Amino acid sequence: MTGTAIGSYAPDFELPATDGTVHHLARYLENHRAVAVIFMCNHCPYVRMYLDRLKQIQADFVDQGVTLIGINANDDKTYPEDSFEKMKVFAQENGLNFPYLRDVTQDVAQSFGASRTPEVYLLDRQGVLQYSGSIDDSAQDPQAVRSSYLRDAIAQLLKGEAIASPSTSAIGCSVKWRQ
Repeated sequence: MTGTAIGSYAPDFELPATDGTVHHLARYLENHRAVAVIFMCNHCPYVRMYLDRLKQIQADFVDQGVTLIGINANDDKTYPEDSFEKMKVFAQENGLNFPYLRDVTQDVAQSFGASRTPEVYLLDRQGVLQYSGSIDDSAQDPQAVRSSYLRDAIAQLLKGEAIASPSTSAIGCSVKWRQ
């Protein structure tokens, strides 16, 4: 799988969200200084470990023109827990403060090159990929985090600085591709 390289334009997308509307990446880029696309799902324990941190990153940066966008591309035939209906329940029960979109065709996940949940793609205002990989270096223990990759990349991007670590390896469950 190839995907989107650092410094390349991310693929545009238009996907349905748990809020009942269709979300278009181009509209987010018009209105935000940075967009962090996070491939995630309902059932992955790594996603669950990171949910509170993701909601905190959204809360901390929303006033600076940054938004997170969660996208679930998992095959819901094999993993019924990742169905669109269950995504709506997941978003509600977990109080998601960012949009949660469904990539039922898996085209968006493939064009980004996503392989894990959670896996992050940080885009600048022009839609150019500036960072991809992990949220931080300690999925299991938020207290043990030494490198907050996503948080640091967002802060550097907002300051107009080069991203110190533009790419890390995402840790988590595999994206569940259709057979």
